[in-house]
This record gives sequence, C-alpha cells and structure tokens, in this order.
Amino acid sequence: MTRAARAVASPRVVCIEDFRPIARQRIPKSVFDYLDGGAEGEVTLRENCRIFNDVTFRPRHAVAVADCNLCTSVLGFKLSLPFLLAPVGYSRLMHPGGEVAAARAAGRAGTGYILSTISGHKLEDVRAGSTGPVFYQLYLMGGRGAAEAVIERARVAGFNALVVTIDTPVSGIRERDYRNGLKELISGGPMAKIPFIPQVLARPGWLMDYLLDGGLPGLPNVIVPGKGQMPLVDINAALAESAVTWSDFSWIRKIWTGPIVVKGVLTADDARRSIDHGAAAISVSNHGGRQLDGLPASLRALPEVVKAVNGQIEVLMDGGVRRGTDVAKAISMGARAVLCGRAYAYGLAAAGEAGVDRAIEILRTDLDRTLRLLGCPSVAELDRSYVNVPKSWEA
Repeated sequence: MTRAARAVASPRVVCIEDFRPIARQRIPKSVFDYLDGGAEGEVTLRENCRIFNDVTFRPRHAVAVADCNLCTSVLGFKLSLPFLLAPVGYSRLMHPGGEVAAARAAGRAGTGYILSTISGHKLEDVRAGSTGPVFYQLYLMGGRGAAEAVIERARVAGFNALVVTIDTPVSGIRERDYRNGLKELISGGPMAKIPFIPQVLARPGWLMDYLLDGGLPGLPNVIVPGKGQMPLVDINAALAESAVTWSDFSWIRKIWTGPIVVKGVLTADDARRSIDHGAAAISVSNHGGRQLDGLPASLRALPEVVKAVNGQIEVLMDGGVRRGTDVAKAISMGARAVLCGRAYAYGLAAAGEAGVDRAIEILRTDLDRTLRLLGCPSVAELDRSYVNVPKSWEA
C-alpha cells in the first residue's frame, strides 16, 4: 500500500465525509472552498444532501442475497457500477494528477468518467488514461470555433459521448471564492495577489507539487481560433460569453454523431425539449448547488423529469450523492445511474489517485451492503417499491 493510500485507508477514512478535513488540510483555502462551496447562501448545496433523508427504504427481510449485481449500462456502455465520475473543473489545482488520475481510477473500477471543459490536462491524455468509457462535457468557451475544434478532437481521441451543460448562461456567484481571492490568485497582478498569498504559503506540500507541475495550468482543450490556448483566467467572464441555447444543438449534432447527454435539467419542459433536440440521455442536475441558489434539490426534481421522459431516453442524476444509500434511492426513483462529483473530488484533493480509488471503493461497498440489507439482488431490480417517497412529491 502506498503512502497516499495509507493516508485515506480505514479507520481514518470510513465514509466520503472523512475526506473533507484531510483535503482541507492539504490544499489552500481558495482551492478547497472552490470545491466545497456553492452559490450565494448555499441553500441548494445543503439541500442536495439533506433531501435524501426524506426518502426512506422499504426492505424485503428474511431474504438471502448471495451476490449483489451492481452492473448497469449507460448509453449502451456496460458499467460495473451504477455511478460515473462527474466533471469537476480545476481538478489539476486539487492535485497534479487531476483529470488523468480520476479517469484512470474510474477505468480500473469499471465505470465512466466525464471530463470538464475546464480541465488542466489534454483530453487525449485523459482518454488514453482510462480503460472505461469517457465522456466530454462541453462549454462553448472560446466561441463556436473553439467548440467545433474540441468536439472534433474528442471524436478522434475516442470519447464515447458529449455532455452539454445548459445551466451556465453566467456563472453563479460563489461568495467563498470572492472572499478567498480566487480570481486574484488565478489572474490578478502581483499587488492584487498579496492579501491572499498567506493561504498558499500555509500549504507547503501542495505548493511544492503545484510548482513542480509547472504552476498555473492553461486550458489545453479550449483553443481559440487565431489566439491559441485559452489561459486559466476568470472563468466567470468566459462563461458569460458562451451560453448554450437550444438552437446550438442543431450544429452540435451535425459535427458530433455520437450520443449527447443534456446536463442541467430540472423540469418536465426542459426534459421534453432535450428529447426534441436529440438527446440520448439527460442528467437531472442543479450544478451541485453552484449556479442559482434556491433551486430544488436534484432528487426532488427527479420524479417530475422521470415522468416526463416516460422511458424515451435515459435519465441520470447528480447532486448530493455521498453514500451508497443515496445511489440506491436515486435509482429506485427512476435514475439509470448517478454522477458523483464532490464525492471523488474530495478524495482527489486529499490523496490524489489513491483518494479517488478509495472514494469509489467506499461507494461500491456502501451500495453492495445497502442492496443486501434491502433484500435486493441487483441494481436492475431497484424500483419505487423499495422506497417511501413523500406524497407531496407526486403533485
């Protein structure tokens, strides 16, 4: 066992929450709060996790389950686990391995990885690092020309699906980032950085890794025609100039012939629009509580979307998943699989690739135990009969 693996082994890390204090101690406050925080008062961020308490289980007792089958398929790709690793921007700032490390861990576990546009590693390296399916999450940063170029690169590299995020016409205001000077540390001048330097100096191990990794990475997957690689500057400004609209799907579908997942759906209307514009799947998502505060928790929005889709395309869900019981509840309510973001990113920030491995193993073991306690032999057999859902959710 490596030193990094020992740092996150049991009993020090037993559940996903146990990664947080380790990550907090390893990385600067600005980086940790970027990962940990949400928009405005963080009401939606907290509700994403709390909402799972409102759904309770209906187990089948006195049932012997010899082996639990956790396998599923998403977009026709067979997965050993019913959860994929969600796109997490700035991953390379959390650990030099960043997106490549996360993709490798996902591949070893037999599940999928979704690469964020805001990645510090080339998409070709990420795709080569995983033995499992890898999807590319698309923002239109840099304009249509940059987007067309990266879609072609993703196709040539062998990416399996395109994930189009629709809930970022502008970036949500993440108050922790402002207080911590994230913008100043990334793109400000020397004088602007000075007030925020102590938090970086307080993490010498991270700082050494950061410097040995070459310092601030650019965005190697956003190549702006006539300008070259987009620097890792204030992403808020870049997103404000790159909003996705439904009309964009017509040209996206012309150059990407593979499956498209629409991420950021919370209503029946947007679910139906996604189907009309050729989506093969949608992800019920409020962007991890990082965009508009006051949105419903993803799990709360799931029944409406599942009903609207009515089996026409696959429904995924992301937001607040921290335990195997969360995964089981979402699937019982109609999700084909869930996406996990912070759950593995805390592990990445705490111990690099070993931390991602450990996070996946915690969720896998949790889910296996949950199915045995439910008396359910496989993920495929989970349905509404295994959960109590508040009657008000059916309205």
